[in-house]
Amino acid sequence: MFREKVELKDIEKMDPEYRDLLGRVVTIQADCEIGGPHLYVKDILPSAPSKVDQLIVARTAAEELDHYRKIARVAGDIGVDVSFVLSWPNQQRYLDAFRGTINTWEDFAVFGFLIDRVGRYQLEEFFGCTYQPLTQILPTVLKEEIGHIGYGESKTAELAAKGDEAREKAQRALNFWYVKALDMFGRSDSTRDQRYIYWGLKRRTNSQARQEFIQEVDPLINKVGLEIPDPNQGRQYL
Repeated sequence: MFREKVELKDIEKMDPEYRDLLGRVVTIQADCEIGGPHLYVKDILPSAPSKVDQLIVARTAAEELDHYRKIARVAGDIGVDVSFVLSWPNQQRYLDAFRGTINTWEDFAVFGFLIDRVGRYQLEEFFGCTYQPLTQILPTVLKEEIGHIGYGESKTAELAAKGDEAREKAQRALNFWYVKALDMFGRSDSTRDQRYIYWGLKRRTNSQARQEFIQEVDPLINKVGLEIPDPNQGRQYL
């Protein structure tokens, strides 16, 4: 297992596999950061329930754009240009969760509750990772991501508490995004994640991270008053 701390000045002398995996992981992360705003800004920003909610949607998008900027800087410093993801059609995004559109408040709330939570798991993989410039940007990015998660969770709980049609819509949104969230972790039999772990660029296998997510989020779903969806219904990556 490789555990040396790598600075930018060390990149050129690193093993090609290390440089390739680092480039790949920051490219995917950049795509995820910019992918969210591309899903919801157009429809949700003007239609949010209140002026305060509109402000929070705008702030959330701005923070995600800044996360992209930080990741893009790390990528650019190692010679990886991730600017192409700025203009990619949603259908071409790396992860299926970012390939559609969000046009209902229920979907936006649950997206924050579940998908941003997966984003936190993705970022946590880089805690103590071997590439120091990536580790150094984490505190601010993670703090803001946790804020997005908390807002999504509270809005989901509000919708569920209203009962009747509002709760039904929230449950439908949860059923849709729960499966997307589980698939975001990738294949359980992935061989690439073992190489990430070997080089100290990830801490957990896809399967481990997914199980930890399930153990965290399932009790929260019950807490907000919704039902835990079938974890295998419509899954792509088991």
